[in-house]
Amino acid sequence: MDVAINVKQQKHFVLVHGAGHGAWCWYKLKPLLESAGQRVTAIDLSAAGINPKRLDELYTLEDYSLPLLELMASIPPTEKVVLVGHSYGGFNLALAMEKYPEKISIAIFVTASMPDAIHPPSYPAEQLSAQYPEYLLLDTEISSYGTPEKPRKSMHFGPIFLSTKLYQLCSAEDLELAKMLARPASNFLEDLAKAKPFSPERYGSVKRAYIVCKEDKIRPLDFQRWLIQNIGVTEVKEIKDADHMVMLSKPQELCQNLLEIASNYI
Repeated sequence: MDVAINVKQQKHFVLVHGAGHGAWCWYKLKPLLESAGQRVTAIDLSAAGINPKRLDELYTLEDYSLPLLELMASIPPTEKVVLVGHSYGGFNLALAMEKYPEKISIAIFVTASMPDAIHPPSYPAEQLSAQYPEYLLLDTEISSYGTPEKPRKSMHFGPIFLSTKLYQLCSAEDLELAKMLARPASNFLEDLAKAKPFSPERYGSVKRAYIVCKEDKIRPLDFQRWLIQNIGVTEVKEIKDADHMVMLSKPQELCQNLLEIASNYI
């Protein structure tokens, strides 16, 4: 990959991980983007990665997204970032797009949930569950926390789920890393189902791109294409032989696609 890129073309990529994961899952992609002359920030969301918060302290998508929202608040008004969200991270992107649309040049959804501006934010998760039911969870541990007034569910991905649904095309080393580092997560569906739709004036004003992973067993190809058709994006890329964890199974291809997309937006 050619790393001799003009400084004027440098972008600031903000990488947002999916459920149960952390900034660690970008360890292959981050140096590839940086070697291409880009600035990269990979964050740990609340109660994820090495973030010290506990999951039982979180009740809303905003609670979970706080590190991303704090980062976006710190971006100078004269600067824009390229937001990249993987899997559940698409919800975190949507919240940042709603709150800080003027600070985002393009939001790139990598085989990610992508809300619309019509339904409650829970809509894509509900559609996925309806089309591809509970058997997908396999040995994932489901637990309850919270109060009767604010009930929440957590999920902790099991080794069978990780190896057959997320990491089936990844190396044995990357799978082992996930077994060691993955933390319990919540989908905050109770919160998302009661929330207002994201607005077309703010969320909808940010340009969106989608990267399709053709061998994803969590968001199958048909569902990814349904999301794109239902919600609409300005650009679509597809990566062949990429499982759900494309940043680990196909990091160079993902890097190239991100660079190509970002180069088209100021």
